[in-house]
Amino acid sequence: MTYPPTVRTAPQAAPTYAPAQPPAQPPAHRGAWAEGKERLRTAATTEPGRLQIIGAVLAALVVAFGVVTAFEISARASAADDVVSRSQPLSADAASIHRSLADADAAAANGFLAGAEEPRVIHERYERDITAASRLLVNAAANTSSSSESGRQIATLNEQLPRYTGLIERARANNRQGLPLGGAYLRYANLKMSTELLPAADRLYKAETARLDQDTGDARDWPFASLGLGVLALAALVWAQRRNYRRTNRMFNHGLLAATAASTVVILWLIVGHTVARTELRDAMEHGQESLKTLNTSRVHALQARANENLTLVARGAVLTPDGKNDQYEFTYKNRMDAVSLTLKWAKDLADDPEGRDPVADATTAVAEWRTRHQKARDVDNDGDFEGALEQTIGAKGSTGQSFDAVDAALRQAIDHEQSEFTASAESGRGALSGLAIGAAALAVLGAAGAILGINRRLSEYR
Repeated sequence: MTYPPTVRTAPQAAPTYAPAQPPAQPPAHRGAWAEGKERLRTAATTEPGRLQIIGAVLAALVVAFGVVTAFEISARASAADDVVSRSQPLSADAASIHRSLADADAAAANGFLAGAEEPRVIHERYERDITAASRLLVNAAANTSSSSESGRQIATLNEQLPRYTGLIERARANNRQGLPLGGAYLRYANLKMSTELLPAADRLYKAETARLDQDTGDARDWPFASLGLGVLALAALVWAQRRNYRRTNRMFNHGLLAATAASTVVILWLIVGHTVARTELRDAMEHGQESLKTLNTSRVHALQARANENLTLVARGAVLTPDGKNDQYEFTYKNRMDAVSLTLKWAKDLADDPEGRDPVADATTAVAEWRTRHQKARDVDNDGDFEGALEQTIGAKGSTGQSFDAVDAALRQAIDHEQSEFTASAESGRGALSGLAIGAAALAVLGAAGAILGINRRLSEYR
């Protein structure tokens, strides 16, 4: 039996399966910033897109220029207004407080020397000085923080002034009764005035003057940010017009030209207005405030010299200098008179017109006369003639009191003139900034609108 041949087949390979592919993911969503950059890149490749970008940048620069100018000039105008309406008046009030207190002390000593029946004119002068100082202290306190240096000095003055007036009243009461204790009260009152009240008033004046200097400096600061943005905006506008000319061969684009004109007006107004303001405020400080400071100092020294001159006769050698060699009041009188002569020399150098120089010259002449008459009175007193010395000190004719009155009147005239000079210059400086902030903002808006309209005019050519 025959069998068919065995056919051997190759074993079949096991089927292979490809790994399952994950489903396709949608493309990742790009952020707004990336999309914005992509759109900007796409727009920048076409002329209309580039024009839109240029228009937006020009409008932004012009608006930024106007906003920053308005902000900076508003700050400087506010500082200039503070100079005129707040800090300088407060500085002047502080000087008046100083003068009033010194004058009250001189009047009290003068009235004491006149005898038991104090002359009505002298008493009214003393009362007027005390009332003025009290009123000015109230006004200063209302405009000053209690924690500031000025506030602390005002508190000291308010505390010590009633004590001083109380001592003066005791001195008068004892003097009317012919008691020598009155002289001791008067000397103690003068000591309180010299060591507590007048130094506090001087510190108050210095603090208010420092605030005036700060306000003036703030008003005179150059607006560098505004000037920088203005130059940048003008440069960008000029570049845009040059680009427009090169691409279209058109000389002018009315919108861009209007924007350039508006920006030019603002920057010129800014430069001229601020320069005038700086010049006027500098003149107010250099020729007004510095003269006022010197004249006020001179007047206070003269008042203190007068008080010490009178106290020389009241004390009659009872109070000596620490070394025991000289009369304390005579010694202080001479020091104050030397200070008066020195400050008058400074005031003459600072005066810049005849109206300022002539009163200073009159005061200088009266000081020389005062010194001569004082020495005669001292010689008479040293010879034992107290009544003669008294007559030459407080008498109606040829006395040192007349010379003092001439000095005081001349200094008052010079102070009034310099005060008016300061006010005129400071108000002129403030006026130079008037309207600049609002004008800059308005012109910036017009300039930005002009830039956009100018660019839109070009864009319309592609539609």
